[in-house]
Amino acid sequence: MDGKDWASYIEATNGLSKPWLLIQWRLQLLQEQRSELAPETYAAELAALHQALMDLGEWWQGQEEAVFGAGESSSGEA
Repeated sequence: MDGKDWASYIEATNGLSKPWLLIQWRLQLLQEQRSELAPETYAAELAALHQALMDLGEWWQGQEEAVFGAGESSSGEA
């Protein structure tokens, strides 16, 4: 997927409220610009994206079903 495809997907799925999708989109845009950027700039931008991803932390805990979709519980609970 290119950056435009990511943007269309995010828009179609109401993904603006899903920060992990926005980070993936930003990563795609950065990859598309890589040949135009100095190696130091690319590395700094990549590090910033990594930090943004790490800052999300364990935001999904307690809302796994809502975030990742319905599925069977791995703990065997009904």
